[in-house]
Amino acid sequence: MNIYSQISANKTKTWLIVGLFILFITTIVFVYGKASGYGLSYAGIGLIISGIMCFASYYYSDKMILGMSNAKQIKKSDNPQLFRIVENLCIGAGIPMPKIYIIEDSAPNAFATGRDPKHSIVCVTTGILEKLNKAELEGVIAHELSHVQNYDIRLMSIVVILVGLVALLADFFMRSLWYGGRRDREKDNVQGVFLAIGIALAILSPIIATLIQLAVSRKREFLADASGALLTRYPEGLASALEKIAKDKEPLEVANNATAHLYIANPFKGKIDGSWFANLFNTHPPIEERIKILRSM
Repeated sequence: MNIYSQISANKTKTWLIVGLFILFITTIVFVYGKASGYGLSYAGIGLIISGIMCFASYYYSDKMILGMSNAKQIKKSDNPQLFRIVENLCIGAGIPMPKIYIIEDSAPNAFATGRDPKHSIVCVTTGILEKLNKAELEGVIAHELSHVQNYDIRLMSIVVILVGLVALLADFFMRSLWYGGRRDREKDNVQGVFLAIGIALAILSPIIATLIQLAVSRKREFLADASGALLTRYPEGLASALEKIAKDKEPLEVANNATAHLYIANPFKGKIDGSWFANLFNTHPPIEERIKILRSM
């Protein structure tokens, strides 16, 4: 598979997953409405609250992420080589120059954030600057700029909103059971069936939504790998960088569950379980698979 077909396949799979996610939420709202006897009114309240929360997170999530990561903005004079790499790749990608931040941590890693290319940020650790050569660093930066160029940050923000909405609806439904629904006696049997399905969904839907979120995240990593390789015209640079990052077993101290999916590689290296079940909840696809695909391009 060449770079262009890899990009096309990953885009198609991502939007298919997002479409299924929206269908999943629509089904949940229908079942909860039938089971509660209140119709869809409480779902509408959930949508309003979720919308307010999402509006705030959309505009301020980058600041919160940088604060949690202890990242500091740098100037060109602080690291001229890093700035030249970012500038050159931005010219090639046709996107504005992002702000550059650095995390003081010897674990090699990097991420991009921001709501669009005009408000983007690329953040790297001191460890990645020290441990990668220029070609490898270019591959990593190209990967992160591809996340910006492909609007992955915006997409993942939408997916996070959908996950939050599922959790909010499940919580509203379970709380409504304490107060009792408006029962129509002629429809008690039907409502009872929907009630049983609704309780099961309230328990399982947040888990299913999280798995869908992780599936989208993993597909966007594959897409960013392919787009980054296209930008540098040198897939081996990123493949070699990922190989070095994988061999380095030091976890990133400032990473947490809320920010882990942003990084180019899973920052919880010492906690990775190789079992099939554990891999379902990994924020990233297996790094060996990513390297294999890059070296087949």
